Amino acid sequence: MQKLEGKVAVVSGASRGIGASIAKHMAAEGAAVVVNYASSNEGADRLVADIEKNGGRAIAVQADVAKKADIERLFSEAKKRRWKQPALRLLY
Repeated sequence: MQKLEGKVAVVSGASRGIGASIAKHMAAEGAAVVVNYASSNEGADRLVADIEKNGGRAIAVQADVAKKADIERLFSEAKKRRWKQPALRLLY
C-alpha cells in the first residue's frame, strides 16, 4: 500500500519547478493531486497528463491562492471528483 493512498494533495504553484516535483512525488505515493496554477495552464496540463500516464489521478485548477473565493473553488473542484476532502495541503 502506498503511503498517501486515499488522500488528496492540493499543491499550489504545481505547474512547474518544486511544486511540480512535489505533485509528482505525492501522486507516486498514491495521492490524487489537485495541480493548482495561477495563470498559464500549459505546464499544469502537462503535469496532469504525466501523472495520469504513470497511473495516478490528477486535475488542474486555476486559482489565485491569495483570494478566498478562488481557494474555495479550488477545494470544490476536488470534491466534484468525488475524492475525499483534501487531507494534505501544500502551499508553494
